[in-house]
Amino acid sequence: MKGVSYKFGNDINTDLIISGRYKFSITDPNQLAKHVFEDIDPEFYKKAGKDKFFVIAGTNFGCGSSREQAPMALKYAGCHAVLAKSFARIFYRNAFNLGLPLIECDTAKIKKEDVIEVVIEKGIVVGPDKQYILHIKPFTRFQKDLVKVGGIVNYYKKYGELKIEL
Repeated sequence: MKGVSYKFGNDINTDLIISGRYKFSITDPNQLAKHVFEDIDPEFYKKAGKDKFFVIAGTNFGCGSSREQAPMALKYAGCHAVLAKSFARIFYRNAFNLGLPLIECDTAKIKKEDVIEVVIEKGIVVGPDKQYILHIKPFTRFQKDLVKVGGIVNYYKKYGELKIEL
C-alpha cells in the first residue's frame, strides 16, 4: 500500500473522526465519508479524498464512543490504513471487523504529507526515498484474513464460520 500521510496528534476521538451529528442522519457510507475529520479540517475530504491515503496519529487513536461509523467513514474516504502508537480497544476491533487495517508503530518520524509505503507482509513502513524504515507490530493470521477479505461479514460469507488461527 502506498499513499500520502495525514498526521494528527494523540487522543483523536471518534467524534473528531466523524461527528456524532451524522450518526443516524447519514446511513450511506460513501456520503458519511465526505464528513471525515470535518471538525478538525473542513477541507480534509477534498484534500485526501482524491487518492488513497494514510492517517498517522500518536497514542489512543479512536477513543471515545464505540460507534463503528468512525472506521467506516475512514475506509470509505479512501484510507489505506491508520498508523498510530496505540489505539482505543473498541475502535481497534471495529476497524478490523470492517477490514480497515490498524498499524501499531512509532509514528514520530512520519511527517505531514509524506508519501509512505506500508508492507504488512514484511512488517515495515518505508518513508519517502527510504529516509526511514519503521517496524510494525505483526498482524495475526486472523487480522490478515479480515483485511484481505474486507471485514468480518465477508470473512463469514467466505468461510461460513470463524476460523481464528492466531
